[in-house]
Amino acid sequence: IGMGLTGFGVFFLFFGMILFFDKALLAIGNVLFVAGLAFVIGLERTFRFFFQKHKVKATGFFLGGVFVVLIGWPLIGMILEIYGFFLLFRGFFPVVVGFIRRVPVLGSLLNLPGIRSTT
Repeated sequence: IGMGLTGFGVFFLFFGMILFFDKALLAIGNVLFVAGLAFVIGLERTFRFFFQKHKVKATGFFLGGVFVVLIGWPLIGMILEIYGFFLLFRGFFPVVVGFIRRVPVLGSLLNLPGIRSTT
């Protein structure tokens, strides 16, 4: 259930951005994404993840962006959300890049000379 909610949340967020920041789709995507995350890792762990002392700024930007989208300013809200998302999950990006390097086709693309130095 959690992976399905998270997947639908990402889909609605992407579709909302494609349709020129449609408020309703972005709001649905935000709610589904956060609910899916809570279902995947549990309510207590989700709360502990978002409200760690060193992640207060990132959580403020992310949840503030969700709130701004919900009240009707989708472009500003998405900018806040994206910034907060990168602050929250920046520790996971090296792990993701390392995993993608081991995928046959994508790994060879990431190992090209110009791209290797940036990742």
